[in-house]
Amino acid sequence: MIEEHDRVVLTENLPEQDLQAGDVGTVVHVYEGGAAFEVEFFHLDGRTVAVETVEASAVRPVASTDVTHARTRE
Repeated sequence: MIEEHDRVVLTENLPEQDLQAGDVGTVVHVYEGGAAFEVEFFHLDGRTVAVETVEASAVRPVASTDVTHARTRE
């Protein structure tokens, strides 16, 4: 189960926010027993990119086999 402060991986693009599947964020709030999450996405230097409410189907927990990947975002 995903809990507050867990890292999660976005599983679908959110084009309005310029977020892409594979972007990693931190859960800052859990809604209705995990039906949705408030997730904060960061630049690698710690600046906030976006804070978005996403449905549970749009994120997954970080797995031990995941590899960090960087992409440029304006």
